[in-house]
Amino acid sequence: MKVTQCPDRILTIDHQKYLYFGGTSYLGLPNHKKFKKLLIKNILKWGTTYGSSRNANIQLTAYDDGEQFLANFIQSEAALTVSSGMLAGKIIIEILTPSTDCFFHFPNIHTALQAPNSLAVFIEGKINPRLLNGTKEQITILTDAVPSSLIKANDLSVLEMISKTKIITLVLDESHSLGILGTHGCGIFSSIKYPTIQRKIMFSSLGKSMGLTGGVIASDMDFIAQIRKNASFVSSAGMNPAFVQTIAEGKDIYKKQHIKLLRNLAYVDSKLYFDKKSNFTPYYPVIYPKIPNLKTILSKEKIIITHFAYPNLEGELFRIVFTANHKKKDLDKIIAILNQ
Repeated sequence: MKVTQCPDRILTIDHQKYLYFGGTSYLGLPNHKKFKKLLIKNILKWGTTYGSSRNANIQLTAYDDGEQFLANFIQSEAALTVSSGMLAGKIIIEILTPSTDCFFHFPNIHTALQAPNSLAVFIEGKINPRLLNGTKEQITILTDAVPSSLIKANDLSVLEMISKTKIITLVLDESHSLGILGTHGCGIFSSIKYPTIQRKIMFSSLGKSMGLTGGVIASDMDFIAQIRKNASFVSSAGMNPAFVQTIAEGKDIYKKQHIKLLRNLAYVDSKLYFDKKSNFTPYYPVIYPKIPNLKTILSKEKIIITHFAYPNLEGELFRIVFTANHKKKDLDKIIAILNQ
């Protein structure tokens, strides 16, 4: 179905209003009045785009401001923005490939994380034997923080089982956890403290919770310095500088919207009893319901959710998304349907 306005809690289709519980705008920023006003101010200052290389002789302070904020927010030594989360993942794989003896991946990783000839961390529910042998080698573990179709962060305790002969780099896709999990939505990067990890790297789309098209990579200063010299980074245009400046100046808005989101989730938790154990947690704003004819049921009640064929998953993926912008009356309506 085609819509003619940015989706928010209400969608108008063929002159009829629908409640919308879809998309990935978890903090509700694309339609947040103060956030849009801030972005417009920065577009007037920085223009609509800047197509030059980040390594050119003219350096924009917008990137310094935004990337310093992101490093502080994520709690990493350094951070770097790029034009998309997908590009962020691809650059990381590109840089790590020459020094990695073997890549390993968690189940159902996002396309941005996929590396050629990568091996599964688990085989028939058990840790891959290669991770347990005594061969000394550089390995890279690829994982989503929160995988598609799940509502909780991946359990990374398996990293403690890996042989101490392995030199481990962990790459974490936080596209669906940055802005949601952790203190004020800082994500889970800073909470991963397994002593077996020599280096950890996170990347994320900024177009989900953070409300602006772009991507971020965060890690130690040495790795970020490597990215700055990478051919793909040098030869591509950066993230829109007006967007990066807006990230730096939107700190208070992010914090307030995160509080609103958690309040909404607490409210849902207090009212919802539909199979909560497997379908909902008060710390994550998504439900993946498996209810026959759900699309038809919701459509009759003038409710729209997200559904599409997702790579690596069988059948159609159905997602109910709660955002910071939903009102209690919105939540009451969909909760009543789910509880039935």
